[in-house]
Amino acid sequence: MESKRTEQLAKEGWARRFTGIGPRLDEMVQLYESLGFEVRLEAPDLDELPGQVCHSCFLVESGHFYTLFTRSKQKGRF
Repeated sequence: MESKRTEQLAKEGWARRFTGIGPRLDEMVQLYESLGFEVRLEAPDLDELPGQVCHSCFLVESGHFYTLFTRSKQKGRF
């Protein structure tokens, strides 16, 4: 189930990709940027994380996980 924040971002053209941490997150930011996408990182919504294990991991690593969103760059935006 998507959060209200994710729904709002989707209306603005952002696509939720995944929630990650550390080097893998950094790699994905670089990858999407190299492909010409805008990249946005948001604090994850616990309701979007599957299962109790993910909730526990998030609580242990609080503040280090981010949800990555992308959207196509549009002419005239910058």
